[in-house]
Amino acid sequence: MLVGGRGTRLAPAVHDRAKVVADVGGRPFLTYLLDRLEAADVARVVLCTGYRGQEVRALIGDRYGALALEYSHEDEIAGTGGALRLAADRFDADPVLVLNGDSYCEVDLRELWARHQQRGPAATMVVAEVPDAGRFGRVEMDAEHAVRAFREKTGEPSPGWINAGIYVVGRAQLRAIDTGRAVSLESEVLPAWIAKGLDAFPTRGGFLDIGTPRSYAAAEEELRAMTSRSNASLRAYGVAS
Repeated sequence: MLVGGRGTRLAPAVHDRAKVVADVGGRPFLTYLLDRLEAADVARVVLCTGYRGQEVRALIGDRYGALALEYSHEDEIAGTGGALRLAADRFDADPVLVLNGDSYCEVDLRELWARHQQRGPAATMVVAEVPDAGRFGRVEMDAEHAVRAFREKTGEPSPGWINAGIYVVGRAQLRAIDTGRAVSLESEVLPAWIAKGLDAFPTRGGFLDIGTPRSYAAAEEELRAMTSRSNASLRAYGVAS
């Protein structure tokens, strides 16, 4: 999980801590994501830390419920791609489930994993349909859900498909990321993976990021609605009480 961002845009609202542990509903935002991983029977999580990383570790600790937590800390800015490369040798799984630590998306992680295993691309990326794709940048995919292009942010408030910040990636792909410099997963690595086989996994479930003061202010209400729907689904399968 990528949890090392500085949260520059969010600083006016959250200036005393790392973005991923900003308070939402009385607890750190990161814990909502860890709850989802625990519910999906994940056993071990590597947290890729950077900015205020020691504070994140002191607050979250080395265990969270049934999850064993390990930390991969960047001493120099590595970028999102560089952070994954730094942590790649710590991963036991192949492929690897990767999540952004500052966004929440309603998607069935087990189904995502099964889809990746069935189709066998270099990577599978969750894409969410949102009413305002202009502030995120758009993902273009074909009828078979293969990613064909990424379009830059336009600022125009119109619906579309966006990168939801959840991926399943072969470990060899992560080890092939450049070292020794800052590398962006979003602007460098993912576009390069299109030629190798980058699948989209569409969801029309809710999507939330806490990157701006406005989205952060709405986070508690939106998360309450999304986690309520998630718990209802789990109860339907006899998993949650």
